[in-house]
Amino acid sequence: MNKLVIVGTVAFDAIETPFGKTDKILGGAATFIGLAASHFNIDSSIVSVVGGDFPQDYLDLLSNKNIDISGIETVKDGKTFFWSGRYHNDMNSRDTLSTELNVLADFRPVVPQDYRDAEIVMLGNLHPMVQMDVLNQMSKKPKMAILDTMNFWMDNALDDLLQVIKRVDVITINDEEARQLTGEYSLVVAARKIHEMGPKYVVIKKGEHGALLFYNDNVFYAPALPLEEVFDPTGAGDTFAGGFAGYLAKTGDISFENLKNAVIYGSTLASFCVEKFGTQRMENLDNEDIRRRLLQFKNLTQFEIELT
Repeated sequence: MNKLVIVGTVAFDAIETPFGKTDKILGGAATFIGLAASHFNIDSSIVSVVGGDFPQDYLDLLSNKNIDISGIETVKDGKTFFWSGRYHNDMNSRDTLSTELNVLADFRPVVPQDYRDAEIVMLGNLHPMVQMDVLNQMSKKPKMAILDTMNFWMDNALDDLLQVIKRVDVITINDEEARQLTGEYSLVVAARKIHEMGPKYVVIKKGEHGALLFYNDNVFYAPALPLEEVFDPTGAGDTFAGGFAGYLAKTGDISFENLKNAVIYGSTLASFCVEKFGTQRMENLDNEDIRRRLLQFKNLTQFEIELT
């Protein structure tokens, strides 16, 4: 079994959707990634920072999922990163109401010594130089480095982002971000251009329309499971990344064929994330729930056809 290092935010979110609103609740990219990856019973560690206002109960939740939290720094006199947003009726678009970097503004990641030889590194959405810092701390080249990023860094730190992209094996971004990064509308052409930037594999997430995996001239498509209700899309992309990285750490197989399975596991876990606000659904998810939904995915996509 391979070790997994996760870098990203551990944070507070306040969310408003057509189904209701929350006060400050647990959020952050690394939180969702870690909770998703924990279902594979792997040796994982989160590298992040929180303030003195961050409840011990939240840290205990992560620790009780067998996630190493020694890499989560607590700045006693600081405040935890906070994001607030409101989703539109279609649930595909949202307005950011507030972003308070707080302790994240001066964050310098420190990868725990026992995890500097990790085979899988999941670089959650953060400043590219923080992501680069984590890669530089690894004692050997990871078997697979996976990068998640967003349009904010394309707008504000593009040169730094391109340097990190050169060093990773997989990039996971959404369709809008892929188009912005490459200037190409066609996702096939965009993926080819991103390949040329460095990554061997390109995963383009399309929200309720599933995800695409590109490898050279090969393309794999995983649909999103049709759901009766979507309460909160926050963290779904990070949950996808956690399922993807967790499955690869569990299996140790980084072939294109196995990455297809990783995409399916990521999509499956993301389908649970959206069913409740924040991390609520992911906190209480059990393996039987996952098994049943994987079967739904299989039935959704499997067919036989006679070619004439």
